[in-house]
Amino acid sequence: MSAWTADEKPPVYLLMGPTASGKTNLACELHERLPVDLVSVDSTLVYRGMDIGTAKPSAEEQARAPHRLLDIRDPADPYSAADFVADAEREIADIHAAGRIPLLVGGTMLYFKALLDGLAPMPAADPVVRERIERDAREHGWPYIHQQLAQVDPECAAEIHPNHSQRLSRALEVYLSSGETMTELRARQRREQGPTFNDRFSVTQLAIAPRDRKILHRRIEQRFTTMVEAGLVDEVAALYNRGDLSEDLPAIRAVGYRQVWDYLAGRCSLDEAIERGIIATRQLAKRQFTWLNGWPGVNWVFTENETGKTLKIEEIVRFSLKYLP
Repeated sequence: MSAWTADEKPPVYLLMGPTASGKTNLACELHERLPVDLVSVDSTLVYRGMDIGTAKPSAEEQARAPHRLLDIRDPADPYSAADFVADAEREIADIHAAGRIPLLVGGTMLYFKALLDGLAPMPAADPVVRERIERDAREHGWPYIHQQLAQVDPECAAEIHPNHSQRLSRALEVYLSSGETMTELRARQRREQGPTFNDRFSVTQLAIAPRDRKILHRRIEQRFTTMVEAGLVDEVAALYNRGDLSEDLPAIRAVGYRQVWDYLAGRCSLDEAIERGIIATRQLAKRQFTWLNGWPGVNWVFTENETGKTLKIEEIVRFSLKYLP
């Protein structure tokens, strides 16, 4: 039975942040101190058999603080923002029905945005158009596709990094297959939608990160090296050797996986794959920061104080609790 009356908006907590910022650790600590259940907001953690390269919460962490929406898809079965919204809404309702508070934790900012702002109805995928876009990208590079998108939908192009192949391809495909841009479809959705997520729930948003990005860059390099030592190459090789997975799938495009996939395909050395993986992870963190720097209503939780001293987890938790009602 719900713990909130019809006149109250049930609470939902969001915990966001760039990769390697400490989200999982903080979420586990909050789970032990508050009546919260964790829901993963991550486009790669949904896939089975992808544990090391996604930094999936360990068995120990999941036993300590169970995460929902992990291991729910095979890598051959693409997972979309629309899939996430449907799954997250179901999990939120289930958690509220148990009288507890959902804590959505992750770094896939597109999923957070889709949940908060809603999704515009988009045309179905057009394999012919998509193949044409990817052929142009192979010939000219993804920045060329970004320029094409900017000519027809500058607002959408401004939101997407020139090397973010999946989002660029989809945005240009929408226009070429329907004649309408994503920006136009979103504007129509905002005009026609009912109550928003913020209308229905009392939302508190936290973002965790170090103050100095150099600290994050060092963490990223160290974590990627640790992943390789823990068996990342073998993990990707198991996917590579299945024979039914394509490098065009979202799961295989994931940071770290596509670089090791290139190594397995003989396109680069292992050292080059590792270096590219570290660079790609830093670029991912930069994109996440770009999202968050313009994010409305976010409360920042820094993992270092003003002098650069790293805070203990107890201090980070205490600071986070100041924002949680």
